[in-house]
Amino acid sequence: MTKSATSHLLPVFARVDLAFERGEGAWLTTTNGERYLDFTSGVAVNALGHAHPYLVAALQQQATKLWHMSNLFKSPDGERLASRLCEQSFADFVFFANSGAEAMECAIKLTRKHHAAKGHPERYRIITFEGAFHGRTLATLAATGSPKYLEGFGPPVEGFDQVALGDLDAVKKTIGENTAGILIEPLQGEGGVRAAPQPFFKALRQLCDDNGLLLVFDEVQTGMGRTGELFAHRRLGVTPDVMSLAKALGGGFPIGACLATADAAAGMTPGSHGSTFGGNPLAVAAANAVLDVMLKPGFFDHVQTMSLLLKQKLAAVIDRYPGVVSEVRGEGLLIGVKAVVPSGDLVAALRAQRLLTVGAGDNVVRFLPPLIVTEAEIEQGVTSLEQACAALAADPKQRAAQ
Repeated sequence: MTKSATSHLLPVFARVDLAFERGEGAWLTTTNGERYLDFTSGVAVNALGHAHPYLVAALQQQATKLWHMSNLFKSPDGERLASRLCEQSFADFVFFANSGAEAMECAIKLTRKHHAAKGHPERYRIITFEGAFHGRTLATLAATGSPKYLEGFGPPVEGFDQVALGDLDAVKKTIGENTAGILIEPLQGEGGVRAAPQPFFKALRQLCDDNGLLLVFDEVQTGMGRTGELFAHRRLGVTPDVMSLAKALGGGFPIGACLATADAAAGMTPGSHGSTFGGNPLAVAAANAVLDVMLKPGFFDHVQTMSLLLKQKLAAVIDRYPGVVSEVRGEGLLIGVKAVVPSGDLVAALRAQRLLTVGAGDNVVRFLPPLIVTEAEIEQGVTSLEQACAALAADPKQRAAQ
């Protein structure tokens, strides 16, 4: 058998031929010294940019003390992080994991266990929505429901009923004696920066209250300031019973969390769930440092100001290049630009202008700058978009396609 001469990494990513060796703020530098403006932020992970001095110091300090200790023992720093997350939210309890998918697995298990603990084990089904993305584990893939992600992995995990986003009648018809909860993203990121109207979320809350269901919000991408508030559901004025977090929670260090009310968490007793690395001291130190920065006065005001500026400038580009881009979507600094040309072509054209973005469903390109992005960096990013649009508009192949 001949071994690969290129890479021993499992080929599950279509990697761009770029390698970065360092970053600072909103900028990344490649191994050959080229600088790129990062409006991908590790897909909404590097909320405070790269090498943030406060986060670096927190990790360095913790690295000299304790890396790992197991959840067999108490974790004072983990207790502090959980307490702070509960103080800032609706929750009474927090479970720490290592990723968004694991946080969602906990949310799914907790939702089912809630009803079993109350004498109704038959209530295990969860209603989800078309266009959602909840993770890559077998259960979260089933919750996502997309055939392209499920193909080849055998029968999907049982227990998920998917309906069209925003279709309240479909939700009502789907609720039955086996329904345990409703799972939704406040704003679909992977699905194309799509959101249901605010009254829909309020109606879901009422349906859950009326039918004894748990309302679960997947805030893996929207949480931790990405939409201009610490948690996106604050903008909706709707409080869930369970919420998953990850991505920006550790500012780049892997950590996820599942938050729940005391009632929702009924049944989660010793042995009902666990994680070897969840709540790792290094991850907890990073997340506490992220909260320190985000909870300073004026932090979210800055995010909202940059959001408005970016949206206004993107709208002006759309007016000038309607044959390339057609719509601006999103909240805070989770912004989607719907492309007329193939979104992959726009991502590539932006990369040629040294601007990093990331695609999404519905032919959308996501602009996810770090939350500490400056006005000058917003200006530069939009200038790069203009240049990319001009290049695509001048391309004869694109003109023919239009």
